[in-house]
Amino acid sequence: MPFPLLSRRQLVKTSMATATAACLPFAAPAATDKAGRPLAFPRDAGAHPDFQTEWWYVTGCANVAGQVAALGFQVTFFRRRVASTQGLDSALAAKQLLFAHAAVSDVAGKTLWSDQRIARWSGTPGGDNPADGAWASVVDTGVVLRDWSLLRTPGGDLRAQVRAADFVLELRFTETQPLLLQGDQGHSRKGPDAAQFSYYYSRPQLRAQGEIRLKGQRRALEAGSSAWLDQEWSDALLHPDAVGWDWVGINLQDGSALTAFRLRRKDGSALWDGGSFRLGDRALSFRAGDVVFEPERLWRSPRTQANYPVQWRLRTPTGSYTVKAVFDAQELDSRNSTGAVYWEGLCELWDNQQHLIGRGYLEMTGYAAPLVL
Repeated sequence: MPFPLLSRRQLVKTSMATATAACLPFAAPAATDKAGRPLAFPRDAGAHPDFQTEWWYVTGCANVAGQVAALGFQVTFFRRRVASTQGLDSALAAKQLLFAHAAVSDVAGKTLWSDQRIARWSGTPGGDNPADGAWASVVDTGVVLRDWSLLRTPGGDLRAQVRAADFVLELRFTETQPLLLQGDQGHSRKGPDAAQFSYYYSRPQLRAQGEIRLKGQRRALEAGSSAWLDQEWSDALLHPDAVGWDWVGINLQDGSALTAFRLRRKDGSALWDGGSFRLGDRALSFRAGDVVFEPERLWRSPRTQANYPVQWRLRTPTGSYTVKAVFDAQELDSRNSTGAVYWEGLCELWDNQQHLIGRGYLEMTGYAAPLVL
């Protein structure tokens, strides 16, 4: 069943209802933020305005019209603290900037459809400032940028709404597993210096429902459609020598979840790496040096001339795999918002016996130009 698009007033009402529900206690162990308190949910699913950079990143694989993995989709909301607002106490002052990217990968048509948004946020919670073009909740998942949104519903599901130039997303995501704290209980190192880290958790194996309208054609999601959510926030994510990263988040067919990433120097060598593997109620966090990305096939973008490895040999402590893009041309140009050009798209995971064992998303940044956060 499609979910109707919400108005601004309805979005605010939903966020307030979620804030009330957020009083339910859920404490995650060990990890602390820079104020020294343990991470706790649902609070830490909300925004962290005191940190410089934050994002909520949803990717998924949609079964439609009897076809498995016919569409890939991604919705990402970024928050960036404005460098200085000293002396600007006016409600009109932009204390935060919010950006959003969304895309649909049409596998049969081998076409990526994408759109982007940018707006200012005064920091006023709950969308109460009419001058704001965007806002984020600080009590649970809730980020709105004009008519794009990602919200926790009062029933506990996540709901994404995007009205883009060529497509509309009306999606609902239901958790089937507990959240996954990445790194050391949510503290994920991103470089050799202790200051280079993010707070990072994932919600893999989400059940996805709803519909995607692509060029006016409605595609209802069918059983087996799945998604993955990441949230990260940080003050110092990238080492000065890092030009970008390679990352995969894969929902495996047996219910397990694989995360792997590396930060890359200009010469292509790994500066830092990490990730995790979870099966059932057990999770293994990878240490630096555990993960190896080896390019096996390159694709050259005709628009930017960037060379992207669209097939990888991925080695981890839990096994060696082949990561394959479902099609090559999934480069996303966000120079009208965050300023980056990067490759982000639907991929498949194959084992050593050439069996397809999972699907998810591959992200590669810093190939067209060094990434600047």
